[in-house]
Amino acid sequence: MHELSVTEDILRICLAAAEENGLGRIMKIHLEIGVLNDLKQEWIQRYFDRLSRGTIAENAEVSVVTRPVLLFCKNCRKEYAIEIQKVSRLECPDCHGTDCRVEGGSGYIIKDIEGV
Repeated sequence: MHELSVTEDILRICLAAAEENGLGRIMKIHLEIGVLNDLKQEWIQRYFDRLSRGTIAENAEVSVVTRPVLLFCKNCRKEYAIEIQKVSRLECPDCHGTDCRVEGGSGYIIKDIEGV
């Protein structure tokens, strides 16, 4: 159910951006969501539809692109993406080091708002 609070934030941010930029209607919102969030597009859209009723964002489509987990190897200083579901051990594909930190794949970003 954490999609509800995230969707409330997305709507609030989009409405403020629309007002700042003189938009009278929001048509589409492009999001990038890190796979570690486990946010589901279906639920974000459902909550957005309910929360945006009566606003300039009513009936807007929420488009989601999922971003992979990005790791940074402290040994060879390279950044690489992993598919978390397919990894049994965090190991750098270049140097095979295991001293890595998560650099991306959590959080979400509103990339773009389409409107008129």
